[in-house]
Amino acid sequence: MGKHSSASAASFSPLIVSPRLLGAEAPSNRIRVGQIGCGRIASAHDLPGVFHSGLADLVAVCDVDSLRLAAAQALVAKFYREAQRTAPELTAFEDYRELLARADIDAVVISVPDHWHAEIAFATVRAGKDVYLQKPFTMTQAEGVLLLAEVTRSGRIFQVGSQQRSWGPNEQFRQACEFVRSGRVGRLTRVEIGLPTDPTAPDDPPQPVPAHLDYERWLGPTPDVYYTEQRVHSQKINAAGEPDLASRPGWLRHESCCLGMITGWGAHHFDTAHWGMNMELGAPFKIEGRGEFPTNRIWNVHGAYHVELDYPGGVRLVVSDLQPNGVKFIGDEGWIFVSRDAEGATASDPASRPTGMKPLDASDVRLLDPRGVTVQFPHSTSHHRNWLECVRSRATPLTPAPVAHHANTACLLSWIAMKLRRPLTWNASAGRFVDDAEANSLLTRPERAPYGALRLAQTSRTL
Repeated sequence: MGKHSSASAASFSPLIVSPRLLGAEAPSNRIRVGQIGCGRIASAHDLPGVFHSGLADLVAVCDVDSLRLAAAQALVAKFYREAQRTAPELTAFEDYRELLARADIDAVVISVPDHWHAEIAFATVRAGKDVYLQKPFTMTQAEGVLLLAEVTRSGRIFQVGSQQRSWGPNEQFRQACEFVRSGRVGRLTRVEIGLPTDPTAPDDPPQPVPAHLDYERWLGPTPDVYYTEQRVHSQKINAAGEPDLASRPGWLRHESCCLGMITGWGAHHFDTAHWGMNMELGAPFKIEGRGEFPTNRIWNVHGAYHVELDYPGGVRLVVSDLQPNGVKFIGDEGWIFVSRDAEGATASDPASRPTGMKPLDASDVRLLDPRGVTVQFPHSTSHHRNWLECVRSRATPLTPAPVAHHANTACLLSWIAMKLRRPLTWNASAGRFVDDAEANSLLTRPERAPYGALRLAQTSRTL
């Protein structure tokens, strides 16, 4: 880990550590991790990331789909077998609360659909566990405020899956932000974010709920609506009896469960933009946007869109599906562009607009000279390892809750502007729009009993 030259995360360092990780035998005590959610991102990214960190043991998995739960058990067993390591006992749960009740679990990875993020993360922090939460931070602004307050109160180590901060092996996102923060583009005036869009399709009719899926619990705080595979995730089974974990799930295109690319890929790119803008704890004060929203009831997240956000210091952030996937920092002395790769998207995502640029590019190659960089951030090529190192040291991880919440706030304000299609003024200190009851009503959502983070927090206070 390199040395911080920015104070952006310096005040977030928690001091609470599990007693089990202290004492003379601490170096031999591996962090015991539970995994909640065993779908696509868990099997391809989170479970491997934790195991291959070399710092932790996977001791529990949880999912409301028993086929995915069994697949996670098999995957974990495979990890230990191929590494020729003795596997600890692995317990499977269908109810996340039973996993959290395990006193011997130190930390939890949460890889569930977006509509479940806030409740499970809140409950996990309240249970005294350190947390790795997949992005976005929360589905609504009200949930974000609640979760941030609970993390701050608890002192738990909390990392959000904005892994572009640990992008290896080239670490181009870190490098781009260091160059921009070191003044390479001069005075920063404009930042451009490009994101793909999701396709829509006619609504599929009701289907029988699969016997292996607890659909009522999967719905959680969202409305009680009929089951169809289109709304949830693939139910395909291969010849070996294994569930399809590679397909992009339908819930990513259903607005009760996810707000679309503006918070999906947006959580990554807004975080990178804020990092380079030195606005990790900042917020826009004016937002104006438009978005196309299908009339379908299931695949109804936004399509084409354009949003402009004004930040203190005279920087305008422009987000559009017409821009190449990535982040472009533009100043009065040049520009620097950063993306994941030539296409800017992963194989399972909708096609992105080609960048036509290198993953790290600039108006002049001299802007990318590493010599003379005055702002340097911590180095990491594994987001999970960075989190687990911080679980041990109680240092601040690369994407702590305050940073993730502020990036998510910008995403959510953009979504609201896309819905309302008119200029909005945001009062960051009050956490509300100025003189706009309709916009403020979109900062939260109803919660179906007995689920929801706001309901859980209220219940906890009354106990």
